[in-house]
Amino acid sequence: MKKVLIAVFLTAFAGFSYGEGAVKWGYDGKIGPANWGDLSKEFATCKTGQVQAPIDIQTKQVSKVTAAIKTNYKASTGEILNNGHTIQVNLTDGGTANLGGVDYKILQFHGHTPAEEKIDGKSFPFNFHLVHQSADGKLAVIGVLFNEGKENVALKDIFANMPAKEGKAPLKTPFNASTLLPSSLAYYNYAGSLTTPGCGEGVQFFILKTPVELSSAQLAAFKKIFPMNARPVMPLNGRKITEGS
Repeated sequence: MKKVLIAVFLTAFAGFSYGEGAVKWGYDGKIGPANWGDLSKEFATCKTGQVQAPIDIQTKQVSKVTAAIKTNYKASTGEILNNGHTIQVNLTDGGTANLGGVDYKILQFHGHTPAEEKIDGKSFPFNFHLVHQSADGKLAVIGVLFNEGKENVALKDIFANMPAKEGKAPLKTPFNASTLLPSSLAYYNYAGSLTTPGCGEGVQFFILKTPVELSSAQLAAFKKIFPMNARPVMPLNGRKITEGS
């Protein structure tokens, strides 16, 4: 059962949709985010949910907390997956992070362009969501925002080997998720949901305040496969946003 749950979480967060009979969804038109909740009864929460992600983080509304993010990532084997909606890197044994005082195992990370979260209305060209699972099955996400700038050396091999069509390729060398992170792990925290159908709630987000960089060539390589794969920001509906350093 544990292996089955892990397999589900490896793919569900970024909307895995292989197989006959899978509901087709996307990011524009009749199958876009505005209509996700009507495409299938399994997607109803995309329409009715009150704790949905992503959001526009308004920093003037943030209250402080003290718990720092602590990571214990390690180099891991894995695979680079094109699931039809994003590029996702599944890690076999990538280590852990302590988020909000809870230990989580990192399962995968996947990209969005533009970045899904905004900060005071500001949009970023790209982000990664690092998806983690606790021992009791709860999900938490570290969000890393990217600006265009210098080549991101940590991503060089991944971006060079992204499958252009649905499918997967092995990681050529073990990958350590800590290489994705900025030097400061100061963050904004909010309660949210999967950002893809079925938009299940109960996910804790930790969006890092400090952006990192990727080159224009790296961004173009991702956008060549997925020109736009970000859900619009959702209403806050009275949720509290906290921060930590």
